[in-house]
Amino acid sequence: MPARPELVRPDDAAIAAAVRCTLRALATLFQVLGTGEHTLSLAVDRTDDVMIPARADISLGDAPVRLAVLDENEFQALCTLVTFALEGSTVRRAVLGATTAAEPTPRACAWTVRDGWLRPMDTAELELAVHPCPGLPDVHREVYPAPVLTQHPDNDEEEEPRV
Repeated sequence: MPARPELVRPDDAAIAAAVRCTLRALATLFQVLGTGEHTLSLAVDRTDDVMIPARADISLGDAPVRLAVLDENEFQALCTLVTFALEGSTVRRAVLGATTAAEPTPRACAWTVRDGWLRPMDTAELELAVHPCPGLPDVHREVYPAPVLTQHPDNDEEEEPRV
């Protein structure tokens, strides 16, 4: 049986750029999700054939603007995995889903990582993914097309220190 492929660590500059990209992506994501209680679920398929899930529950509010996370460690793990997914060298595929607590049924949309950014996922694929498996509780989610997350130009160039 062949050994599992090795992961090659991205260089520090690539990781730093991916961190900045993650911050922009999540800020944009929070804007399009809007106020309410949301669950973010991430599935990452690494290049070494390991699947890694992550999940974080967040609450977004306005007046005043706020972001509250239920579990800091879960949120940090999700952010780290989004960073490596957007950087791309160690991730084959990644999907980020958002479920919003809404009455009478929760709403769900998702993005897939492609070309270093979160792109709306096909709703038919998402519908299959959120359909309950036989024998599990039937939690229906209203699937809707994920909003396009505007990708702002990358201003990653660090300014020279001023003397």
